[in-house]
Amino acid sequence: MIGAGAWGTALAHSAASQPIAPHAVTLWARNSTQVERLRTEGGNSGYLPGVALSPRLAYSNAPLAPLAQQHDLVVIATPMAALREVLVQLGALPHPVVWLCKGFEAHSALLGHEVFQNVHGPDAEQMGYGVLSGPSFALEVANGQPTALVAASPQARVQDTLVEAFHANTLRVYRNPDIVGVEVGGAVKNVLAIATGLCDGLGLGLNARAALITRGLAEITRLGVALGGLADTFMGLSGLGDLVLTATGHLSRNRQVGLLLAQGQSLEAAVASLGHVAEGVNSARTVLARAKALHVEMPITASVVAVLDGRLSPQQAVADLMGREPVAETD
Repeated sequence: MIGAGAWGTALAHSAASQPIAPHAVTLWARNSTQVERLRTEGGNSGYLPGVALSPRLAYSNAPLAPLAQQHDLVVIATPMAALREVLVQLGALPHPVVWLCKGFEAHSALLGHEVFQNVHGPDAEQMGYGVLSGPSFALEVANGQPTALVAASPQARVQDTLVEAFHANTLRVYRNPDIVGVEVGGAVKNVLAIATGLCDGLGLGLNARAALITRGLAEITRLGVALGGLADTFMGLSGLGDLVLTATGHLSRNRQVGLLLAQGQSLEAAVASLGHVAEGVNSARTVLARAKALHVEMPITASVVAVLDGRLSPQQAVADLMGREPVAETD
């Protein structure tokens, strides 16, 4: 497991804690200081306060490529901005490489599987790759609270590997070959969670929140289908499920950004107060750029970008959305 943040640590702990057949899991951290702290604490208090990590977990900050060769599954748990760098460091491996990060790469507007294909070129389709996604807060997974995820890959063997690695008593893992749809759902829901935070922060009410989530799902679906995803995927865990959780849950960092912006904080102050990455802030402009290139209408996303860029206040963004011309619900 590459990356000892909240989500990487939680899933590494979960895999190592399976009661029947626990896995041998190595959690890779970026430096020796962090590794020593994890070992000494027996936990990761900066990200998962109060969670005692499995004593079966091993820790390392050894060079990635030789370390990865010693394992039969490599999971990248870094922010999207670091995915390409890690893939390059790993090189070509004989076993699956999957990632947990959700979003579009900022400078290229590529999804995770497109970054993988870009790094490995013609050899990519011969290698095992995929993504593990779905509605999940790391702290709840680490505490063993019931959670369902989706293992997405065009290759059945990678789906099976992820199910074998992570499916457990409190963690259900479903297979899905639609990696495009799963990744679009995971990326765009973060942007829409910022919108819902703005809505809640302005005190617009539950009617407004329900409308925003529903119309937000329509935006996700339009973009996903235009990129080659399957419409049914967006009614599943990585679409509707992840959107509802991230848009309404109090542990959502993206929703928190929207709440703070609605209270009048600057974007810089809002992000700094989190202490963790809010991928929606990094992905919003890229999502909109990709949508425009495909002539896909995403008015909520466009409003979020305008607020993040300081071109609209939260109040003006709401007024603009409500003032749009009437359209059919299916448009």
